[in-house]
Amino acid sequence: MRDVAIVGVKNTKFGELWERSLRDIVVEAGIGAIEDAGVSGKEIDALYVGNMSGGRFIEQEHIGALIADYSGLSKNLHVPATRVEAACASGGLALRQAIMSVASGYSEIVIAAGAEKMTDVGSEEASSALAAAADREWEGMAGATFPGLYAMIARLHMHRYGTTSEQLAEVAVKNHRNGSLNPIAQYKNIITVDNVLNSTMVADPLHIFDCSPITDGASALVLAPADVAHKYTDTPIYIKATSQASDTIALHDRRDLTTLDATVIAGQRAYSMAKLRPEDIDLVEVHDCFTIAEICAIEDLGFAEKGKGGIVTENGETAIGGRIPVNTSGGLKACGHPVGATGIKQAVEIVTQLRGEAGKRQVEGAEYGMTHNVGGSGATAVVHIFSRER
Repeated sequence: MRDVAIVGVKNTKFGELWERSLRDIVVEAGIGAIEDAGVSGKEIDALYVGNMSGGRFIEQEHIGALIADYSGLSKNLHVPATRVEAACASGGLALRQAIMSVASGYSEIVIAAGAEKMTDVGSEEASSALAAAADREWEGMAGATFPGLYAMIARLHMHRYGTTSEQLAEVAVKNHRNGSLNPIAQYKNIITVDNVLNSTMVADPLHIFDCSPITDGASALVLAPADVAHKYTDTPIYIKATSQASDTIALHDRRDLTTLDATVIAGQRAYSMAKLRPEDIDLVEVHDCFTIAEICAIEDLGFAEKGKGGIVTENGETAIGGRIPVNTSGGLKACGHPVGATGIKQAVEIVTQLRGEAGKRQVEGAEYGMTHNVGGSGATAVVHIFSRER
């Protein structure tokens, strides 16, 4: 297996992009990443695109072919394009497929992209589409929604470990502060703990400010063999590990509701592959679809003792300048959560940080970064580790 590097990146703006179509935003991301890498269309061997639910959100399937077509990669070039679906982990899994394609030697230059256009339908239709990432028969048909499922995780975490609503709110406050420094973020407003606690209750104990939003957006990466990465960029970022794990799709079948075992296993596999430990990681983008999800993630990835994630957050250890900065992009909460794009956006953020190009949200001296992308309530977890040095 060959070492793989990222040589080009691009995010579109995230938000309610009503005036733009899926094809518009994914072409912007793809062309931007290609230009950043300085590659030509003729050099591209494959395209992997994460997209959860184009059929529900925009009534469009065959997403891979659509994106190849409108990116100028189909006619004449005939680049193979594959859509990857793993619910909210679609982007992370698209990146993993692209890495394996290059690492195996089957491809040389590969694009990993992700996109979702979620605001072309109403909130009820969007919620129904997202609920398909859970167990439709045993959860959805019984009325369970993702806020409800994560509220159960939160309630048990609070009962078992003493986690408080204020600690959950601190996750949102920190991520909005980070998002205010990110030019592409959907929300750039600073909020307070009181703002979170006084916002509308969605599913007790989760308020609306504990929940990530409905978002449009696209992101893209260009991957190349590490041996030729400097041909395309002076600052290649190397992929030290890629891992994936699964768990039961229904929450009620899990070993422990407060632990996402897929995250634990994917994290362990990634650390082993990279020959690193949690304390070696300088920053991490985790899947904070709800504030409790970030608290569980930092525990399950080894950045906090089980049950102490709320305290670690409250103490400022996950802030920029803290012991382990978490979600410098603003996370899903403030940067936004276009479900197919999120896993790619996380990688773009880590690459930007390791290049030293993150501006006011820069983590100084960062050498290793991690991304953590989750599908559903934890049935799929994808973890990657990145490095400035090969």
